[in-house]
Amino acid sequence: MAPKNESVLHILGEDIKPGEGKELSFNLAKLHTRTPVDVPVIIERSKKPGPTILFTAGIHGDEVNGVEIVRQIIAKGINKPKIGTTICIPVLNIFGFINMEREFPDGRDLNRMFPGSKSGALASRVANQLITEIVPNADFVLDFHTGGALRFNAPQIRIQKGNKDFDIAAEIFGAPFVLYSKNTNKTFRNICSKMGIPILLFEGGKSFHLDTNVTNTGVNGAKRILNHYGMLRRKFTVSKPKKEPIFIDESKWIRAKYSGMFKPSTSIGTYVSKEQVIGNITDPYGKFNHFVKAANSGYIINVNESPIVYQGDALFHISTKLTH
Repeated sequence: MAPKNESVLHILGEDIKPGEGKELSFNLAKLHTRTPVDVPVIIERSKKPGPTILFTAGIHGDEVNGVEIVRQIIAKGINKPKIGTTICIPVLNIFGFINMEREFPDGRDLNRMFPGSKSGALASRVANQLITEIVPNADFVLDFHTGGALRFNAPQIRIQKGNKDFDIAAEIFGAPFVLYSKNTNKTFRNICSKMGIPILLFEGGKSFHLDTNVTNTGVNGAKRILNHYGMLRRKFTVSKPKKEPIFIDESKWIRAKYSGMFKPSTSIGTYVSKEQVIGNITDPYGKFNHFVKAANSGYIINVNESPIVYQGDALFHISTKLTH
């Protein structure tokens, strides 16, 4: 990775010299009360040149695990590099975070608005400002997400297949699972790839729920990436993952055949056999009990934790083909 680290970093109208640390304001807009809403951008620079790594989270306002991971990276001083530069944005969608909602106030999903527009909707303007003023400064991006609604994601890295550098970076990060998935149009991951900036997307946990295992996995993965690029200071220890990551080439959702009260009976990350009972759907009256079975053998990487489901709802995300 050829670092973009220059003698002076110019970002959001400010100059940050080597050895400096600054908290800048990513001005999004104002509330309808005219109250300013700013997103803090925390930048730490070493005196020694090196790569620039961008940490982002909260692209959806309900993804609190990602926010907590970046918060810990800052609070523990992990973001103060031995060489190079780190840029941390813990909450990209501050409006959703304040309102405890996934989308922007205009109802749009920020992660479907890239590259955005200077004169578009609010979410589109934020997307445009992010990729024009901040992202071009990065050599590498770590973007932290959380499962939507009540669907709990096993800690996992998502990358597009066919890039060995991404495979290596995902293995270094050390999440239990690496899921190959295509870049969706207009997403942050897709625009970073088009700009030639490597990005790892981390998924873990569920909305509005903090999970210690998920956040620990995210923080430890960030430390391993920083350590790999020589940016992690000596005071921080780096442990190897307990197990080698499992690379998932293909996967599918097991959906509810009936509506009712749902209870999973298998743990996240578990390997199950075909036809194994992994949950059941009942009615409130004790007259109906349907056993949900695994459609194939594989790893359960997402579990719907909603107690009430409707026919067709996604219940389990299961691997169908492993790479290695």
